[in-house]
Amino acid sequence: MSNTLSKTSKFWLLFALMIGPLLFYLFILKSSAQFRFLPVLNKNIEDVATYNTDSISFKNHINVVLFLGDDLLHKKTNALNLNEKIYKRFHKFNDFQFLVILPKGSENKAEELKKELGFNTDISNWKFVFLDKETIQKIFKSLHTNYKMDNHSYVKEAFIIDKNSYLRGRNDDEDTPDKMLYGYNAESIATVHQKMVDDVKILLAEYRLALKKNKKKEVFKNPYKE
Repeated sequence: MSNTLSKTSKFWLLFALMIGPLLFYLFILKSSAQFRFLPVLNKNIEDVATYNTDSISFKNHINVVLFLGDDLLHKKTNALNLNEKIYKRFHKFNDFQFLVILPKGSENKAEELKKELGFNTDISNWKFVFLDKETIQKIFKSLHTNYKMDNHSYVKEAFIIDKNSYLRGRNDDEDTPDKMLYGYNAESIATVHQKMVDDVKILLAEYRLALKKNKKKEVFKNPYKE
């Protein structure tokens, strides 16, 4: 009798070890099918890495990109808003960075801005790149938005660019005539709080889900792997 119970227990143990990972993997697949992804709006964006020697790149990073122009100390509210609402909340996520693209000659002003951003905050994931205005315009145009850059190389919108250098945003925005939201008005704390925070959360969750799925695939291939 005890021998039969022992064999039954072994059977169910082996069944759980073999079928359990499969069921969990199927659960992950079902969950991912219901998961909301942040739409890709444009591809083939000019990578900032092409034009700088500091190894700063859109690739393999989750980027919040700003064009603050050469009058950036008068536009610093944009950066301060985003620092409070987005950066401080998410900067510890792997590969997350803020990337500010500025005209050459703005280096001293950028240092002043860094001091304000860095008050009680680790700003190591704030990156600054200095380029000529023609190059900045080229990068901005490659986003293929309906926004305008002024003569100071300033754009009020902040942009979300993913690890593939794809522009992310909304294609169902209720506040724009064509439903397209390519960037987020950083001059408006309401827009940052009500829209951009949510969209950054969605994108980060998307990468977390992809990471979990990859890990579960490895477990499914070898359920005994430690």
